[in-house]
Amino acid sequence: MNFLRKNIVYFVLLIVLLAFMTIKPLRDFVSEQMAMSPTVSKINNETLLADEVLDIDLKGINTSSTNLKNLRGKVLFLNFWGTWCPPCRTEWPTIQKLYDLKKDKLEFALIAMQDQEEDVKKFLKENNYTVPVYIAESPLDPKVLPVAFPTTYLIGKDGRILKKEDSSMDWSKDSILEFIDNVTK
Repeated sequence: MNFLRKNIVYFVLLIVLLAFMTIKPLRDFVSEQMAMSPTVSKINNETLLADEVLDIDLKGINTSSTNLKNLRGKVLFLNFWGTWCPPCRTEWPTIQKLYDLKKDKLEFALIAMQDQEEDVKKFLKENNYTVPVYIAESPLDPKVLPVAFPTTYLIGKDGRILKKEDSSMDWSKDSILEFIDNVTK
């Protein structure tokens, strides 16, 4: 009995070690956490948007209605914004400039969120914006549901997220234009 009390810590460690060796999900979890390196499948799962994620019916405001998955085939500029959002309004001129420069290389879908159709039409008309704007008519998949506004994705032809921006940005700056030229070759 005295031997057990002196060595209890070693027995507990031995049992824990045996548990890690014999229970595969536990072993995989610990290995992944200790290595601090995500698996390739995890990275692919987080950066690749399947067709069902992009299956969003869109009501066209200044363009024809469509489904987001129909815009695949080119790199997609997908932006979630609102007329009520000051940072969204700030970045709009740069998005319009990007559209004017790269509409032959990119598909554009700007989805107005938490907005009335009349407010969106008024905003576009007052500012002479021509970038295709939509209102989502079906639920957004959590993979693309924005937590901040504006949120913008550049999505490759294969559905891979090439860039994600959770804030206002100058979309007409040279580094962005170069990036777009590189990913649309």
